[in-house]
Amino acid sequence: MKEISISEKNRLFSKKDLQRLIIPLFIEQFLAIFVGLADSIMVSSVGEAAVSAVSLIDTIMILLINIFTALATGGAIVAGQAIGRKKAEEGCEAAEQTLLFSAVFSIVIMALVYIGKWGILHVVFGKIEPEVMSNCNIYLMIVTSSIPFLAIYNSGAAMYRAMGDSKTPMKMSIVMNGLNLAGNAVLLYGLGFGVEGAAIPTALSRMFAGVWMLFCMRDKGKILHVRTLRGLRFKKKMLGRILHLGIPCSLENSMFQLGKILVLSLVSGFGTASIAANAVCNSVCAFAILGGMSMGYALSSVSAQCVGAGDYKQVRYYTRKLMGYSYLSLVAMNVLIVSCLSFIIRIYNLSPHTGEMAREIILYHAVCAIFIWPIAFTLPNTLRAANDVGFCMVVSIVSMWIFRIGMSYILGKNFGMGVFGVWVAMTIDWVVRAVFFVFRYRGTKWEIRKA
Repeated sequence: MKEISISEKNRLFSKKDLQRLIIPLFIEQFLAIFVGLADSIMVSSVGEAAVSAVSLIDTIMILLINIFTALATGGAIVAGQAIGRKKAEEGCEAAEQTLLFSAVFSIVIMALVYIGKWGILHVVFGKIEPEVMSNCNIYLMIVTSSIPFLAIYNSGAAMYRAMGDSKTPMKMSIVMNGLNLAGNAVLLYGLGFGVEGAAIPTALSRMFAGVWMLFCMRDKGKILHVRTLRGLRFKKKMLGRILHLGIPCSLENSMFQLGKILVLSLVSGFGTASIAANAVCNSVCAFAILGGMSMGYALSSVSAQCVGAGDYKQVRYYTRKLMGYSYLSLVAMNVLIVSCLSFIIRIYNLSPHTGEMAREIILYHAVCAIFIWPIAFTLPNTLRAANDVGFCMVVSIVSMWIFRIGMSYILGKNFGMGVFGVWVAMTIDWVVRAVFFVFRYRGTKWEIRKA
């Protein structure tokens, strides 16, 4: 990336603006992943079958969360660009339409999950052990009830970040995750519940956050707010703009997670030890990339406002700066994880064989994440914020199906590498994405895309 110089007085975001955006984002992502990590550790007290069940169902929940987050991202980009053009009313309309669509769509999805429960448990996951299946059923039935509330929370959080206010979602995240963690401690350790002891606090904390966010979005003191809830109706033109960006992002994210689910069905065939090792690695490695994820959210918000202002020089300036932060954060987090790896493996109460599998995967992931992850996942947020969502979608979906899924079966099953081969296939997918996104960013076609 070329060095770009912009005088401080002409910058759309000062150093303090970036700090106010990035630091709460980092804390919020840290809390979310830390609680996920703590969840899996707490659930491990029930047994490896419970850990495996929560991991399997969480892949479905993450698929749904990614869909709602992507739709919210489409609305946030439209709203952020409106802020950049100094059209606050247009931004409020984008916020209203995003919230309304997310609420209605999430209720439909929740109903479909309940209706299609049998297919999810028996077709998607394939043949798994009876104890794991029973725990999957319990966990799925409880956490599905929180889907609409989580969709509302994600929509509101995206709007706050579009305004450059990541402090408010951070506060909500602290409370939501604190309630979840406390509930887990009481039900799992205090009352001796099984997997439902992890599911009930998760559902209730998400419900609380969704209702709280709904009230916050009515704050007229914010640039982006919902002007009225009564009589809120779909507006075709604005909703079309949001979905034009949101649907490709949603397809990209949902196909990405669907690929993980399909690969997970392969991992399930390797046995409970492989499922448990994979679950632990997913939790730990999510923590390893949280800095890059935070920078991705920040880059999307910053770039959208710069695009709205028509200043692509500043888009590139802030992309370079935030990419640098992304690399620094990944180095720091992965060095920390590797230095604490023995302790991490020990607190999960894994068998020696399962623990060794997890150790190998985490070490491999750490090296690949430091060098490849920011280019493959942080950088494309600039392209999406500039409306170049179609290119990102095509690259991501094609790479995922050919390399992540295809190579998982070749390396994991045909070459006998097991669950480790699945993770190798994942990093091959990263490399392919990184190459395409770098070439796209170095060009100028993405600078002329219209929403």
